[in-house]
Amino acid sequence: MVKLLITKNIFKIHPLFYIVAFICIITGNFKKFIIFSSIIIVHELGHIVGSIIYKWQIDKVILLPFGGITIFKENIDKSLKEEFMIAILGPLFQLIFYFIYKENPIFNYYNLVILLFNLLPIYPLDGSKIINILFNAFLSFKKSHILTIIISVIAMFFIVLINKYNLLLYLIFLFISLEIIKEINKHNYYFNRFLLERYLYDNNYKKKRTISDIRKMCKQTKHIFKINNEYYTEKKIIHNLFDKQREMC
Repeated sequence: MVKLLITKNIFKIHPLFYIVAFICIITGNFKKFIIFSSIIIVHELGHIVGSIIYKWQIDKVILLPFGGITIFKENIDKSLKEEFMIAILGPLFQLIFYFIYKENPIFNYYNLVILLFNLLPIYPLDGSKIINILFNAFLSFKKSHILTIIISVIAMFFIVLINKYNLLLYLIFLFISLEIIKEINKHNYYFNRFLLERYLYDNNYKKKRTISDIRKMCKQTKHIFKINNEYYTEKKIIHNLFDKQREMC
């Protein structure tokens, strides 16, 4: 599995990474940049280990100057337990290194900063992924995604509001704002992909729920639709929905 990951060349470095590295060199902060980058790599290694444990296929790992993003080639309707474990393993790996290097105040300071920053409920940070998983345990897929985006926007606005003219933070939040906008634009795509997966694949979910609206469909749940006192399988409803979309096209 490790050989497969290496040969597929999954690691990508964002152009901002090189720009910040150059700035750190000319300003005499390259040592701090190396420490910062090593912590980011350790964090992403946690996600990679989780993907190996649960046999998730990684699309790419993007290294940024202030963090990393691990993107998977998996279905949307995956096990919430697996999603949670893979998401939390990044911060857990950082905690392990926190105790290993507890005598190194500089390393631990940056480690703590990255850890707390990454747990903010702002997309695409791990904090947003964790709250999205928690929402999906109780709410529909569509509502969970919308709430996660709303919380991301509110949290972003609040942090920018209290930020006292820190140029680096403004640059970071500019990048994150663009990612949030992308996520908003992809909302309908994610929902349609979620429906398509439920139509294409047979899943024997233990959790069952009777609903009347396709927008109330949940992850890891088998649905029965009750419409005008008639009962239908979710595949029947989704099939009819896609047929209507094809007719409109």
